[in-house]
Amino acid sequence: MTIFTPSSSEEVLSAVQWALSAEEPLEILGHGSKRGIGRPVQAAHTLDLSGVSGVTLYEPEELVLSAKAGTPVAEIEKLLDDNRQQLAFEPMDHGPLFGKEPGRGTIGGVLAANISGPRRIKAGAARDHILGIHAVSGRGEAFKSGGRVVKNVTGYDLSKTMAGSWGTLAVVTDLTFKVLPAAETETTLVLHNLTDDQAANVMAHAMGSSAEVSGAAHLPVLVSGKVAGGTLSGQAATVLRMEGVAPSVAWRIAHLKDLLKAAGEMQEIGAEGSRALWRDIRDCAPFAGGKKPVWRVSMAPSQGHRMIDALRREAGVNAFYDWQGGLIWLEMAAGPEAVALRAMIRRFGGGHATLIRAGEPERASLDVFEPQPPALAALSARLKAEFDPKGILNPGRMSSVPAI
Repeated sequence: MTIFTPSSSEEVLSAVQWALSAEEPLEILGHGSKRGIGRPVQAAHTLDLSGVSGVTLYEPEELVLSAKAGTPVAEIEKLLDDNRQQLAFEPMDHGPLFGKEPGRGTIGGVLAANISGPRRIKAGAARDHILGIHAVSGRGEAFKSGGRVVKNVTGYDLSKTMAGSWGTLAVVTDLTFKVLPAAETETTLVLHNLTDDQAANVMAHAMGSSAEVSGAAHLPVLVSGKVAGGTLSGQAATVLRMEGVAPSVAWRIAHLKDLLKAAGEMQEIGAEGSRALWRDIRDCAPFAGGKKPVWRVSMAPSQGHRMIDALRREAGVNAFYDWQGGLIWLEMAAGPEAVALRAMIRRFGGGHATLIRAGEPERASLDVFEPQPPALAALSARLKAEFDPKGILNPGRMSSVPAI
């Protein structure tokens, strides 16, 4: 086994060209914080991008930042925080979920997995903020897409094509993201002891209001004690976040309290506690470091809690809800229950289930990612054939296609 450790884009290109000429597949790796997601990669060699690192351009006045793919997100967030700016899509840190130290995820991995956090309901995901990339395709060809401004794309936007491709189309070496000003402050409104059904209605009401909610989640009693230092322990918590300048946040909190007064007991969490709470929700802290398989389910917010209620009658499930109920994190076995889960999702209107954490045997035997309809699968296959015809980049990670 060979581990390539390039320190420049040119060295990445050379490594990919060698793999292509030798027909030797490569596992594409940053710091490995998401290495356990997807099927086990069928490759004897590793292309480690952790040395292709560093912020190469940052213009706060222009709201643009460029960095090498192996740059830790924590390093970028520290730089942005020092300038009161942020990656508005609030990327999740997967490390703690796998029992690893936080802050190891890379900016290249963020795009490869199209990561987002609780603010996705307002700001979108990584693909909505990427401006440009430099990359090396599986053909051994360097290419670039986009640039440093928003309105610079004609034809196909290859930057967005890389989002969610999990390193199976190209090795991205450089990325440029749009950044945004950080909120002056934030406050979270907590409603206590609502059922999942009641919480879904409250979140829908809040999101439909003029309060400009930037986070809406429901933490049932079995998980509420595992976030925010245990301050919510002992009772279910429905949490709604408001961000912005202080007077606006105060007015919107008061407005939301009046709007939801029939829902019962409420409390406010100030800025520091609110940030800790939403960081825990973002990083799936209730299931962090455990051994049980963890699934990530995306479906209509009005149906998610109904699906979970029905699923609990067939399998042992522990779950909580983000994105107004449209994102469900659930902890359960990965055997027959996986079949039951996808059947339930179809029964309640459809959606996507991804196995985020599981042992290698389960990952090798299950559809880790949601199976695609035939037409979409054919389109994905054609895209793979165009970018990586020899199948040398992360073979097998997204499907059971054998390595060359």
